[in-house]
Amino acid sequence: MSEINKTGPRDFSTISPSAKKLILMKGYTDIPYARRTAELLMQPYEYVPDYTKNNFTFWARLLHFENRYRSIDQLLFETGIKNVLELSSGFSFRGLETVKREGYYYIDTDLPEMISDKKALVAELTKDEKPAPGTLELLALNALDENSFNEIASRFPKGELAIVNEGLLMYLPVDERRHVCEIIHRVLQGRGGCWITADIYLRKHIEKLGLDLDQNTKDFFEQHDIENNKYDTFQEAENFFRESGFCLDKEAFPDMAKMSTVKYFLENLPPERVENIKTSGKIQATWRLRVV
Repeated sequence: MSEINKTGPRDFSTISPSAKKLILMKGYTDIPYARRTAELLMQPYEYVPDYTKNNFTFWARLLHFENRYRSIDQLLFETGIKNVLELSSGFSFRGLETVKREGYYYIDTDLPEMISDKKALVAELTKDEKPAPGTLELLALNALDENSFNEIASRFPKGELAIVNEGLLMYLPVDERRHVCEIIHRVLQGRGGCWITADIYLRKHIEKLGLDLDQNTKDFFEQHDIENNKYDTFQEAENFFRESGFCLDKEAFPDMAKMSTVKYFLENLPPERVENIKTSGKIQATWRLRVV
């Protein structure tokens, strides 16, 4: 693994509340490095997940996030593509786990402040680990900046490129989403590969599932206009990507029974909501897209 700026322990108190809240949730799962990251972010306090938490909305959302993470892994590793660029990665450490595999070159990107925090976390997470056989870089990137995007894409060795993201497109209005599509299309058209995105969400899925979000989460959704950045139907989403020059190559279907949090979801699923869950239908998808 390439050298990461090992600056030693630091104060992570300035990390954005939304990013911190999500990783503190993911610390309940067996997603690689999630628990340890949550522990580091809670210092000097102890991080102790409460698995007796009786909150259906919490477990439903957590199962969703775990499934979303695993869905990208499923579509990525079956391609055999070893050049991987992750956009807006937040506190996902998929790259750190992936470069334990021989031959992988992984570039993990996000905005500058997040990457600065993440480098310090990587130094802590890896200080007792053996050097990985693959190469990991953590670089600042605004996915809307085509020049920077191309510069980072050019760092990879020859071969196809897999671009992955979860938790990006729903923050972008339609014009910015189209711009990201145009950038990715040009990059993949030049070198081949695929784009794996877990950001295919339908509107009103929170209502369909009967989730009771806290006020901070509701305010966050409203602030970023997330509901309006979703799609009415999956066909609408497919049409959007097709108009941008992509075709749907494959959809992910991870085995929900293997998710580490599924038993807590089922234990806290109110009997009166079982039928609602069955009839609400799919509300999110992870797709592997290829250039037409």
